[in-house]
Amino acid sequence: MTTPKYLPGIVILVALFFSSLANAADDLSRETPVVKAVRKVSPAVVNISSEQQTRQRPNPFSQYGNNPLFDNFFRDFFDRGLEPDYKRTSLGSGIIIDGKRGYVLTNAHVIANAGKVKVIFKDEREYQAQIVGADPDSDLAVLRITTQESIPAVDMGNSDDLMIGETVIAIGNPFGFSNTVTTGVISALNRSFRTEDRVFHDFIQIDASINPGNSGGPLLNINGELVGINTAIYAKAQGIGFAIPISKARRIITDLIRHGEVIQPWVGLTVQDLDATLSQYLNLPEPDKTKRKGVVVKEVEPSSPASSAGIQTGDILLSIANRPLSSAADYQTAVNGISAGDTAVFEVWRNGGSLGLPLKSAVFPEERAPALAQKLLGIRVQNPPTRKRPGRQSFSSGGVVISEVFPSSHLARIGVKPGDIIHQLDDIGIGSVEDFNKAIVKYRRKVSVVILLQRSDQFYNITVEL
Repeated sequence: MTTPKYLPGIVILVALFFSSLANAADDLSRETPVVKAVRKVSPAVVNISSEQQTRQRPNPFSQYGNNPLFDNFFRDFFDRGLEPDYKRTSLGSGIIIDGKRGYVLTNAHVIANAGKVKVIFKDEREYQAQIVGADPDSDLAVLRITTQESIPAVDMGNSDDLMIGETVIAIGNPFGFSNTVTTGVISALNRSFRTEDRVFHDFIQIDASINPGNSGGPLLNINGELVGINTAIYAKAQGIGFAIPISKARRIITDLIRHGEVIQPWVGLTVQDLDATLSQYLNLPEPDKTKRKGVVVKEVEPSSPASSAGIQTGDILLSIANRPLSSAADYQTAVNGISAGDTAVFEVWRNGGSLGLPLKSAVFPEERAPALAQKLLGIRVQNPPTRKRPGRQSFSSGGVVISEVFPSSHLARIGVKPGDIIHQLDDIGIGSVEDFNKAIVKYRRKVSVVILLQRSDQFYNITVEL
């Protein structure tokens, strides 16, 4: 029996077919979920370059901060063009969160003190970016680029259901190496840690190190969804990374886009930590059973959202929006998670039982700022008198004049007097009473503020605890 002439060709084709199937199966086995997630998101990860102009011959009065009054006055003496400015470029990362409108999310410290900001894509496209808003307290910032070209964007995930041990992916530009990918697992949730000047709460801890340049880049789950923003603000970390949960960042992002700043919700409560003695006296449930220690309501502001909700001085606040409270810091973090105008349930312990009280937060009314300044700083202020130069328009020397200092205040004890002028409150330059009121409202929750004070021709930086 003879073999058909075409049979060897069929055998070869079958062999090639099965060989290609084996190679395809091998390729599929290498295409892990991590590979798919990185391929999906990488085009939306950007490099951020910020150019900062620095004078080689510094203004000796720069210690008083960035205040237009001083900048304009001393420019003639210290900026005559004899020594050119130089530019320093710092690198960071960002992620496109809205391709249609061109919004980029990054860390606030990446673009701090930046002059011009550039956004550079993986395919080397470059765009000038506008700073929409930045919030140093959360270390988040939103930029915007304008282009007619198609811009890829990341899918938003949910950081509220993250699991310890879950695989996560970090993408960024550490030390300028574009689109570097690292993987790890979630080591801890709701992590708090202290830096030199502040305490940060509610961070995701991962076992992937976040290096300079990685800051502002995305933290992704295995599906390629954004669950956090990587940050490198903890310099002592070795093999430890931290990320801002995206669920926490959503409210901040919304405020930055709408208002250019974070609008802090007003509740109208002052709380303090609850010690064991008071807890036993009030017959509170055991913390190990409820996992809620609570905080004591020390003060309820009249005509405030808390007052309208029925919260009373002496109540024990157990949770806010189902978030258990164990300290005053927990309380502040929980309040910061509420947008102004939102309603949240405040669970309080009163007379041996718990109550759920709906509370609608609000924007702090600016007309209350003078009373707030009196309470926090012990002063009243007014606009400085206007002066008139011969043949010129009327002008003001800037700042606000202290009109009254209350005897029991810290400022009175250190010698501050009526007639002294406030030019700056922390990083906000003060040019009017309106500026001062806005600064007081913004910083009302801080532990302390730095005041730039003028008396005669002398200037002083004063730290005041609030």
